[in-house]
Amino acid sequence: MTIKLVVADDEALVREGLVAIVGSEPDLEVVATAEDGEEAVAMAARHRPDVVLMDVRMPGLDGLEATRRILTADGGTRVLVLTTVELDDVVYGALRAGASGFLLKSVPREQLWAGIRAVAAGEALLAPRITRRLIEAHLTRGSVREDILHVTGRQADVLRLLARGLTNSEIAAELHLAGSTVKGYVSEMLARHDLRDRTQLVVLAYESGLVRPGTQGR
Repeated sequence: MTIKLVVADDEALVREGLVAIVGSEPDLEVVATAEDGEEAVAMAARHRPDVVLMDVRMPGLDGLEATRRILTADGGTRVLVLTTVELDDVVYGALRAGASGFLLKSVPREQLWAGIRAVAAGEALLAPRITRRLIEAHLTRGSVREDILHVTGRQADVLRLLARGLTNSEIAAELHLAGSTVKGYVSEMLARHDLRDRTQLVVLAYESGLVRPGTQGR
């Protein structure tokens, strides 16, 4: 199956380079490019790509707001953020906007290819442990909302362990559950809250107050 992409970056040479790198793989196809956020939103609406490679710092509408608009309009498209800076505020902003992954532009092409495929398959491209660090740093600045999460007792147990960075199999072993049961709990929580991946579930766990900063997800 071919993965369709839109490449959004305000630098022409970067766009051309990404198109060449991505297009060299037989299962990846760039269907459009964009030089700013507004154009990225328009191209995503027109072509309905599987993945948008999104720069953050672009003139006019930036990549984070463009991500929000794209994902609000089309739940089937996923966004992989590419940037030159590994700043917590940028990564956290990308997560809050709904991005499924984050990569530096300096990564080897093999890692970019793998990242695109992972995001297209519905996986998160940012380890929950890193996500936790970012969220804790931001939540200490303000209050959490305890009214935005609705889960059963067992789902809450799963989510707390998920926030610690455990895999489904590790959670299953910890809670003495079948792996398929844990997978079902995760899928149900994703569907209930209209989330795209596990990383966004971890964000929700912290922002709801189920997991508190500094508790290691316990």
